[in-house]
Amino acid sequence: MAVLDSKARVYGVQGLRVVDASAFPVLPAGHPSSLVYILAEKIADDILKGR
Repeated sequence: MAVLDSKARVYGVQGLRVVDASAFPVLPAGHPSSLVYILAEKIADDILKGR
């Protein structure tokens, strides 16, 4: 069961987004910081564009 939607919003909690490594169901081998950075950039763009 998913906790987040595709825009990193937490189901059932208005105004809360999660943008960290816990947002990924499976992480590839290695350090996840680049993936978290990419996700944070995408979600920041969505927030600024009002999505």
